[in-house]
Amino acid sequence: MSQRISEETGNTEHAHNSEHDLSHLPQLPPGVYIPAPTQTPRRKTRWSDAIDIIFEKDPACRNIFEALLYQSLWAIIYHRIAHALYNAHIPFLPRLISQFARFITGGIEIHPGAQIGKRFFIDHGAGVVLGETTVIGNNVMLYHQVTLGATGWWRRGPGRLQKRHPTIEDDVTIGVGAAILGPITIGRGSKIGAMALVLESVPPNSVVASKPAELLVKGGEALEKHQELTQGWNSNDPWEMDYQI
Repeated sequence: MSQRISEETGNTEHAHNSEHDLSHLPQLPPGVYIPAPTQTPRRKTRWSDAIDIIFEKDPACRNIFEALLYQSLWAIIYHRIAHALYNAHIPFLPRLISQFARFITGGIEIHPGAQIGKRFFIDHGAGVVLGETTVIGNNVMLYHQVTLGATGWWRRGPGRLQKRHPTIEDDVTIGVGAAILGPITIGRGSKIGAMALVLESVPPNSVVASKPAELLVKGGEALEKHQELTQGWNSNDPWEMDYQI
């Protein structure tokens, strides 16, 4: 009987140890550590539209105090206020609030007229621009340096009050540096890759990506398949190559 209990205890301890075995992870440099994995669920608060979305979208956020430091949180709070005043046709004050928010959030510029749904999140936040007639659905995530802007076509039309900026439907993710311009629609559940320039509507559940960078010179030698781009380069003179680039 005691032997059986001992065997069961040993099996339980082995399973417990294997569950948290980190030996398969790569070795970290001295002084660098990562917390052990945990089964504890992420914190839930009363503010699912503003705070909980940060925990869900960014695993680097550890607690509510860190969440309060996110520029995205304050950008959306100030925008809700400015948008309400904008809809009430109060002059000047909405733009003043939006410009103040731009200053304290490191460059998140949201026009008071932009319509933004629930659970909106901007990761990092710097250099984001959302135009006046932008419409954003629920559960949309943007990375830094995203522009939802106009193309200037409206100058030839009846006036600036027309729809000039994109409509972003629910559950869309837009990567860093992407520019979506004009009165187009990004369909529900789509993903826009980093640095993409989007000028036409995108169907739901689609992926749009720009062409990634290509290797032109390897080991100081220009690659043959890109001779048309490297023609005339002097690979022996790095200063000259810097100038040509």
